[in-house]
Amino acid sequence: MIHQIKAPRKELPPIKLRQQDSDRLGQLAEAAAETSPVAEFLAREIDRATVVPDSELAGIVCMESEVVFRDDATGQQKRVTLVYPNAADIDAGRISVLTPIGAALIGLAAGQTIEFGTPTGGVKSLTVLEVSGPA
Repeated sequence: MIHQIKAPRKELPPIKLRQQDSDRLGQLAEAAAETSPVAEFLAREIDRATVVPDSELAGIVCMESEVVFRDDATGQQKRVTLVYPNAADIDAGRISVLTPIGAALIGLAAGQTIEFGTPTGGVKSLTVLEVSGPA
C-alpha cells in the first residue's frame, strides 16, 4: 500500500527551480508515480515553482546543492547534498530528491521554512540556513 504525503495546512513558501532541474525532476516524478509515495509531493512542488533560467539561481536549493537546514521541532541542524535517487548515499550526506526532506528542500532559499506531511502522517517543519553550489 502506498501512503500519500499530504500537503501541509500552512501556506507554502514561494520556490524557484532552474529550467534544467524542472524538466528532469518532472520526468522523475512521472516515472516514479506508481512506486514512490513522494513522487506526488515532488510533482506538486514542481508545479508550484517559478521556473527561471539556470544562471539565475544563486542561493536557491537546486540539484547538487549543499544545504544546511534545521529541523524546527528538534533544533538539529544537518548538512546534506541534494541528489537524484541513483546518487543518494545517506552515510555520505547525499539525500535523494525523492525523499520527503529532499522534495521539501528543492527550490527554497536560505531563511525560508517549509512544513510538509510525512509518510507516517506527521508534520515536519524545516528551515534552510545555508545554500551553496551546485557542486
